[in-house]
Amino acid sequence: MAENKKSDEVKKKPEKQEKEKKPEKTEKVEKPAEKSAAAKPASEKEFVIPLREKCRSVARYKKTNKAVKTVKEFIVRHMKIRDRDLRKVKLDSYLNEALWGRGIKNPPHKIKVKAHMDAGNAIVELADMPKKLKDKKARQEKMLKAAEEAGKKKKASKAAAAKPAKPEEKPGESEEKKEEEKEKKAAGAEETAGIEKAAAKKMKHTAKGSEKAPVVQRKALSR
Repeated sequence: MAENKKSDEVKKKPEKQEKEKKPEKTEKVEKPAEKSAAAKPASEKEFVIPLREKCRSVARYKKTNKAVKTVKEFIVRHMKIRDRDLRKVKLDSYLNEALWGRGIKNPPHKIKVKAHMDAGNAIVELADMPKKLKDKKARQEKMLKAAEEAGKKKKASKAAAAKPAKPEEKPGESEEKKEEEKEKKAAGAEETAGIEKAAAKKMKHTAKGSEKAPVVQRKALSR
């Protein structure tokens, strides 16, 4: 009986060891959708703002003004701006153009925007830009680049004009020019010394008052 009990215990031990073994953890692989969501800044949000209900109770000549105010109120509420200050909401020029595109009486019924915080202010931009505004934006960016390049060229030309370009000199030519300049200086010094000696000799030979005034001979008056 004792031998049978020992054999049963030996058989049960490996079963327990198998149960104690835990499955190995598998690493999670991020999906492409998760990566794209993580790449976006946390502060940037997208909203679809309804405008029809708010603009319905306003006079026709004030509808677009009311739409602009509705966008600001919506952003203030959802971006949690302190004191609900509408002055802290800055609308992009293209968003403003999309709101005013059909005049003061016919604003859009809804608009999709994206907003992010910058130095305490909420910057609101147009999310889905129509083709007309895309072309306009591309033209403006092209003009800005051209203006920047022209400004850089002007600065470079002014700098080149201020600093005259020195002629390229060969290593042997610079020594020859230096020797020529030295010879010219020596010759000029010799000439000045000779002139000074001649002036000193004249001063020795001519005493004070020795030079007589020239005699003027008067001609006889013609009869």
